[in-house]
Amino acid sequence: MIDMSPIEIEGRTFLCISVKLPKTNLLVVTGDKGYIMCGALDVALLNEKLKSRKVIAGRAVGVKTIEELLEAPLESVTYEAENLGATKGMIGKEALLLMN
Repeated sequence: MIDMSPIEIEGRTFLCISVKLPKTNLLVVTGDKGYIMCGALDVALLNEKLKSRKVIAGRAVGVKTIEELLEAPLESVTYEAENLGATKGMIGKEALLLMN
């Protein structure tokens, strides 16, 4: 099942996407320019092989819900997210605000 719903953070609207799969969930919160995602996101791939795309994204591991994703410290961020001020260890919703 796929669930999509808007969420507001400090007056800005983001889209929450949850994909329920056998034995796991894919979780994403996205804005206009960047997004945060669960551990399924391969930041190294985005930074290395897809560098020319300049993806703005962050990854949190061990999260099972959108709420946890928003409150979790990011385990890694892309180079482009770093350029906007997002850092490893930053809480997900704080990074989203910088990414948009």
